Amino acid sequence: MTTYWLEHAWLDTHVEPGVAVEVADGRITAVRTDVPTPPPGAEILRGLTLPGLANAHSHAFHRALRGTVQVGSGTFWTWREVMYATADRLTPESYHALARAVYAEMALAGVTSVGEFHYLHHAPGGTPYADPNAMGEALIAAAADAGIRITLLDTAYLSAGFGQPPNTHQLRFSDGTAEAWAERCSLLKERDHARIGAAIHSVRAVPAGQLATVAAWAEARRAPLHVHLSEQTTENDACQEAHGCTPTRLLADHGVLGGRTTGVHNTHLTDEDIALLGGSGTGTCMCPTTERDLADGIGPAVALQKAGSPLSLGSDSHAVIDLLEEARAMELNERLRTRTRGHWTAAALLRAASADGHAALGWDEAGAIETGALADLTTIALDSVRTAGPLPRLGAETAVFAATAADVRHTVVGGRQVVRDGAHTLVPDVPQALARAVDASRG
Repeated sequence: MTTYWLEHAWLDTHVEPGVAVEVADGRITAVRTDVPTPPPGAEILRGLTLPGLANAHSHAFHRALRGTVQVGSGTFWTWREVMYATADRLTPESYHALARAVYAEMALAGVTSVGEFHYLHHAPGGTPYADPNAMGEALIAAAADAGIRITLLDTAYLSAGFGQPPNTHQLRFSDGTAEAWAERCSLLKERDHARIGAAIHSVRAVPAGQLATVAAWAEARRAPLHVHLSEQTTENDACQEAHGCTPTRLLADHGVLGGRTTGVHNTHLTDEDIALLGGSGTGTCMCPTTERDLADGIGPAVALQKAGSPLSLGSDSHAVIDLLEEARAMELNERLRTRTRGHWTAAALLRAASADGHAALGWDEAGAIETGALADLTTIALDSVRTAGPLPRLGAETAVFAATAADVRHTVVGGRQVVRDGAHTLVPDVPQALARAVDASRG
């Protein structure tokens, strides 16, 4: 058994000073409050400790684009061409190296679980590897090497658009049919640190007649199902022309929506779309730093949550990896849009970044500091230039509205300290690992 002594702990509703957390076999076995000094032999976590953060939407290879796609003007669609060029160069070996470094960066930012929206399945030209899941296995191994949990959201990506075959770049992504996708995906096995979910890339990338196949695969396994939804108005217009309805209505009509489904972005929605998503309990994963980086727009997160759609957060293209910034940005974006403040409490934003994000990834037992939960913890320094000053009891507000990923001092996953005093314990030099892997991905 290991005991962690938390100088200050966020216990879902309030900050508690002096908390001892006992851990065995990766889970919290006891939480004791009113422990003013560290018990003998305890691991000391000074600062404010939160439940581990969940990054509910990631494309690991997009990290190689950071800082290279900011010159000149353009749109999501011009950015996508640069992204394709990076994808074309990756192999299972180079993808493992890149993802390992990216997931280590996430651990340094307090992320304990990632949802990897994975569609880079085959070799260039679409030829399967000898192991048809070589690329997915590389991601699962990378998460283990970086010490974090992963939900591999294996993605069906079958067409370039409504009625269009995959283009040259997209041949790597396509299994040909949803049935073939399901056959390959069924070969993936879960591990202690890895769960397997499903994804529909978008309504433009999976023909309407094959949506139900992907949904049925996830339903049979009670697995998470994610889908990019209405990220761009172009997609909405094309869906209307092809099917006479919105993407949300198309998904509803083919049985995709539901309590284990999460729509990613959900940016350009009608009132009927919002009612369909909320009424079915379909989640919403907002990715504010990517949505602003790609000039996508601001989604109706407040209306979605009021309608019944649980909110989670993701760093998506990794313009930055900072779940505290994602939480802050969701509130600040809404302030800009409405010119009013206070749409969510800091506690609600932390839940989106932790418990609700883990639930969206199928890790319902994570995201809380309580007996029986997975022992995943993130500790934020309270003495940095950003966090010094506020009272410790204002912990949620300090974490969301002052701190950044740079303030994360410790990250514990399954009771193991993966980040100690701001340094990764498994990947000794994360910046160097990132530099090497990104350089290799650029050919």
